[in-house]
Amino acid sequence: MENKENAKKEEKKKLSKEERIAARQNQSKQVEQLEDDCAKDFYGVMPLIQSKEKVDRVLVNVGDLNSNLVDTKVWVRGRLFVSRKTTNKQCFFTIRQRFHTVQAIVSVGEKISKSMVKFASDITKESIIDVEGFLRKAPTKIESCTQNDVELQVTQVFVVSQAEPRLPLLIEDAMRPEAEAEELSVAKQDTKLDHRIIDLRTLTNQAIYRVEAGVCQLFRQTLDSQGFVEIHTPKIINAASEGGANVFKVSYFKSSAYLAQSPQLYKQMAIAGDFEKVYTVGSVFRAEDSNTHRHLTEFIGLDVEIAIKYHYHEVLDIIGNLFTSIFKGLEKNFASEIETVRKQYPSEPFQFLEPALRLEYTEGVKMLNENGVEMTDEEDLSTTNEKFLGKLVKEKYGTDFFILDKYPLAVRPFYTMPDPNNPKFSNSYDMFIRGEEILSGAQRIHDPEFLSERAKHHGIDLEKIKPYIDSFRYGCPPHAGGGIGLERVVMLYLGLNNIRKTSMFPRDPKRLAP
Repeated sequence: MENKENAKKEEKKKLSKEERIAARQNQSKQVEQLEDDCAKDFYGVMPLIQSKEKVDRVLVNVGDLNSNLVDTKVWVRGRLFVSRKTTNKQCFFTIRQRFHTVQAIVSVGEKISKSMVKFASDITKESIIDVEGFLRKAPTKIESCTQNDVELQVTQVFVVSQAEPRLPLLIEDAMRPEAEAEELSVAKQDTKLDHRIIDLRTLTNQAIYRVEAGVCQLFRQTLDSQGFVEIHTPKIINAASEGGANVFKVSYFKSSAYLAQSPQLYKQMAIAGDFEKVYTVGSVFRAEDSNTHRHLTEFIGLDVEIAIKYHYHEVLDIIGNLFTSIFKGLEKNFASEIETVRKQYPSEPFQFLEPALRLEYTEGVKMLNENGVEMTDEEDLSTTNEKFLGKLVKEKYGTDFFILDKYPLAVRPFYTMPDPNNPKFSNSYDMFIRGEEILSGAQRIHDPEFLSERAKHHGIDLEKIKPYIDSFRYGCPPHAGGGIGLERVVMLYLGLNNIRKTSMFPRDPKRLAP
């Protein structure tokens, strides 16, 4: 018995000794490989960038990689989008920067080792990398990349910021068209919004928010060229902007205040202060428990207000021309972004007329009546009827954008000027894209007594809007304007089906984060 135990101990010692020898040999082999690695200085993980030193290196944008740069050596920075190791001697990967992509190849050669190829193939998706390489003409068109006629032959690759191996949302799933949901994995909207930081990296989202920025840019440029002044209005106010219960109440020291439903009252005060033509871009808050495809509790308002000479149609002309300028600017300057969006979310090309089509409310109701809709011209349009009217207008006039003028007075806010020729109607208007409202506006009442009368009619406490009414007691030009919902304009222009696709961090009754 004792001999057997001694034999086992000897065998264990022998095995342990063999393991130790093998481990030392393996370690020695790794050291030799490291010493023999001809590419050891050309790849790796960069030290944390803490602005310790300035690097004399030009990083070329991926979108600028084209045939003009073929056979030149360039550095690029982007995210590792996808990678594919074909053998232990070659690896293909795609570099993504904003909404541009380029294929890169790292292959074993005189200055590139197998270790470098393995390192490149092991980089986790979405890591930020710096890559140096020679830009070469692609032997065949690379359909999966935006830069489809060139590829990068890698000479150096370094990880700038490493992504965790397990991503909560795969970019490929977030980028697929919704029509492919039956065959492939397509991320649901709530999943995308829960992990919005990753979702925003998709080529489509990069394009959407550039188009959205373009709308703001064109809005400002067009109005600035006509002598408008940009103003900034308070978002914390002492009374509801437009009356009603759809307002957020907040504590304000020892009293209460409200989040502005509109910059309306302050735009008018600016006109009373002789600014004549003003606009503002800023957040608007609506406490509406509406969980629809087109409502948000916070959105960006593009608002204009203009002193008129004799007729509010002067303002309709300005705003109508403003929209046609924006549409033309988007076509000219953002064609590639629009095309990128359509690849994931197919839509009909946007059509508009110049000058913009203008119909009276009664004409719109008549078109609906003639097509089987029962409603009077004193009723407000329902969402369904708005969409149907948009369809009828497109069929008859060939435009996705139109203006509907002379709304019923009963369905408009207290400060709306009644139509002097017919008290049932008003000097007010809405504008539509693809059958959905994107602007509401009117001539405002600028007489304090008339304004007080209309406010009382709407059940508004005059004491709470006294500063507003008093601003018209010292002479105020006649004026008109309107408020535009930015996210809704972009959603409808691009033919998207939900406003949450055009709000970077949407707020609705069910979402307060991220």
